[in-house]
Amino acid sequence: MNENSFGGAPNGAGGPPPGAGGPQGGMGNPLGYAPVSSLMLKFAIPSIVGMLVSALYNMVDQLFIGKAVGTLGNTATSIAFPFTTGCMALALLLGIGSASCFNLSLGMGDKKRAPYFAGNALLLLVVSGVIMSVVTLAFLTPLLKRFGATDAVLPYAKEYVKYTAFGFPFLILTAGGGHIIRADGSPKMTMICNVTGAVINTILDAIFVLGFDWGMKGAAIATVIGQFISAAIVVIYCFNFKTVYLFGRHLFPKFSIIGRICSIGMASCFNQLAIAIVQIVLNNSLKHYGALSKYGADDPIAVAGIVMKVNMIVFSIVIGLAQGTQPIESFNYGAKNYDRVKSAFWMALKTGAAISLVAFVAFQLFPKQILSVFANKDASEGYYEFGAKFFRIFLFFTWINCLQPITATFFTSIGKSIKGVFLSLTRQILFFLPLLIVLPMFFKIEGITYTGPLADALSAIVAVIMAVYEFRDMHEKEWY
Repeated sequence: MNENSFGGAPNGAGGPPPGAGGPQGGMGNPLGYAPVSSLMLKFAIPSIVGMLVSALYNMVDQLFIGKAVGTLGNTATSIAFPFTTGCMALALLLGIGSASCFNLSLGMGDKKRAPYFAGNALLLLVVSGVIMSVVTLAFLTPLLKRFGATDAVLPYAKEYVKYTAFGFPFLILTAGGGHIIRADGSPKMTMICNVTGAVINTILDAIFVLGFDWGMKGAAIATVIGQFISAAIVVIYCFNFKTVYLFGRHLFPKFSIIGRICSIGMASCFNQLAIAIVQIVLNNSLKHYGALSKYGADDPIAVAGIVMKVNMIVFSIVIGLAQGTQPIESFNYGAKNYDRVKSAFWMALKTGAAISLVAFVAFQLFPKQILSVFANKDASEGYYEFGAKFFRIFLFFTWINCLQPITATFFTSIGKSIKGVFLSLTRQILFFLPLLIVLPMFFKIEGITYTGPLADALSAIVAVIMAVYEFRDMHEKEWY
């Protein structure tokens, strides 16, 4: 096993060109000399597939539940969604944090310290998942009520979460471990982990929900089984790392290692926590103002959940692009190859903008058709009326949504975690949450629909300003 190799030289070459990889140990590592475009394909595509699969886990459940159970079932999955987001926050805290530290260490030539970041993170992923599961099951009913469950929806939500909670350790290990596997130079294995679980989940959803008529319970059990299989693949891979040797001592907790992981992973973690907080406030706002409108309390929550999850498909592609740049940006920043850092950033941004523009057109032209996929014949007219309006207005600035996550991941990748954390919080906490509280006071449920585009526009402006200043600073470093 070669501890400093991510594969052979491209196009049959015998190795990197002279001086490739920078002064800090990039010699011999394709991250330091291979074409950025080919590296983006290698890392971003599996990352995108992995993120899409993660987004599809809940969407698949919602599709089958919508057909078999109806609107109340869809509302229940929306109420339960903050649990999943919380799991993803822990997974990204430890996964992104350790992956960035791992690649930064390799970029600086520190091969002895790198495996400690992977080992400590893997241990913490499992422990945090168990804690999350225990806390959820212990306080299930009060948590669901806090998340916005009405009396009609609560039984469905409880039945769903009391099973999915057992899968939290597997979900967190799979999502976080996937980033570590990618950092080890095996993005395709990350993709395999996620795709395998998703395919199993989809097949079992059809069998349990439609075939056995198990409803919410069937969808939940199918999800947990899929997550368990994915987690098992992650564990198996961890005994066969490519770039470093991973031993038991690397799993033993070290506060300096854990502190560094958490400081780097905070940006992605806080972004997910912000999404969870916003989802909870949004559910409660829709419950309150929906009850005062002609739509009622349950349909708006169901619609918002569907819109969020459909948008997560697009957002997952963008985040996958951003995560695909992480090894390239981290390694080359550590090796002081700043031109390659910039190239990776701009390539991700241009691709993300193109994808976001396609999504914008689809959301504006086909909202009712999208909503119908998640509904059965009993869906009300209000479901479609409010849903079409919410799709078109709430996601109006989808076409610039790529700016904030790609730029936030960029700051995290180069080790500037505080800037990454701040930028991750701009959309959800700094802008969206205050608007979500204030606008409905004046415009009722209509005001909720306008919080999305306003927050998107403001966070995009902040991302542009921060990126411009950072690239100016990077340009100055090149001359010293």
